[in-house]
Amino acid sequence: MNEVLQNILTRRSIRSYQSEQITDAELEAIIETAKYAPSGSNSQSWHFSVVQSEEKLLQLNTCIRDAFKDLVVDETTYRAKVAGKKAAESDSYNFYYHAPTLIIVSNDRQYSNAMADSSLALQNIFLAAHSLHIGSCWINQLAWFGDEPVVRDVLTTLAVPQNYKVYGAAALGYISGNQPKAAPRKEGTVSIIK
Repeated sequence: MNEVLQNILTRRSIRSYQSEQITDAELEAIIETAKYAPSGSNSQSWHFSVVQSEEKLLQLNTCIRDAFKDLVVDETTYRAKVAGKKAAESDSYNFYYHAPTLIIVSNDRQYSNAMADSSLALQNIFLAAHSLHIGSCWINQLAWFGDEPVVRDVLTTLAVPQNYKVYGAAALGYISGNQPKAAPRKEGTVSIIK
């Protein structure tokens, strides 16, 4: 099996990080791969806000905890939001798992391919990080609560353009502990028609 396939098959979501910051060279390499992701009509309209300030990350965490407090859930609410609301009740809650780097991916909210383009860029971030032995995890909370006024104010200070929406974020850092094993793949998800 070649290195690219091996990298894809061995990547896992990491939720436990060392406090040591990744190097500038590693960050630059990861961001460069994000910029080379496919985008509709080669629009490249995404924006990457890289946050390595512990103070700003903790400020965001406080805003997300508060947003969860105000979230009304019922039986139709996406289960990750329900779990997030419960987790945010704990004083130790941290939506980015204390990763030392958070890359926020935003895109023009009027652009119809914004989610797809942002997702492709995030996948490149995750694969590049894994190839450098850096852990990563997709973070949804800023996409869920990015339009809440208090959260949006903080996002503006983090250079997220005013007319842009957050479509996802990547927590990055050196792995603390063992990498988790892959969950079994679901059956019946592929149809091949010849």
